[in-house]
Amino acid sequence: MHSKFLPTISLSELIALQEENQIEAIFEQLVLPLHEELYKQQDFSFIETLSPGQELLIRYDYVRMQVLQGGFIQLIQNGYVNLLLSMPLMLKQVGAVEMGQLLDDVLKVFSLNYEGLSKETSVEEFAKLYEEYTEFEELDARFAQENGATEKAIVSYALRFPDEFIAL
Repeated sequence: MHSKFLPTISLSELIALQEENQIEAIFEQLVLPLHEELYKQQDFSFIETLSPGQELLIRYDYVRMQVLQGGFIQLIQNGYVNLLLSMPLMLKQVGAVEMGQLLDDVLKVFSLNYEGLSKETSVEEFAKLYEEYTEFEELDARFAQENGATEKAIVSYALRFPDEFIAL
């Protein structure tokens, strides 16, 4: 599926950033217009109008922001676990096999502990989830370790198929 939203971003600027190994800067330039449009529309169904690559980009960015700030428990408690459902396959398709497997592992732990992890919590109860579900500590650490390689894989995919991400 082609995106109905293709921001105007200079491909030559993105390539120059790639030559300088500025992967994070490329990632941010590609995802920022998606966040801006999502904020403007105030409707998560916007994500369904994106190309598969754009959809992975914005899903991964939400996951990244949540997990690097408060781990997978925060992501789950903030209601973003559904973002993970299609991501393992999407990540494997862009070459981020390890992160795809990691998110699959997270989904397995979540499903095994669905009842305890999906209930609404007070601040105190939320804090106790970290003590109760210690298996997420390793998963959080693996995420932080794989994040750079995953961003690089997504950016490499975007630069191989720029017409899926930007107006040329």
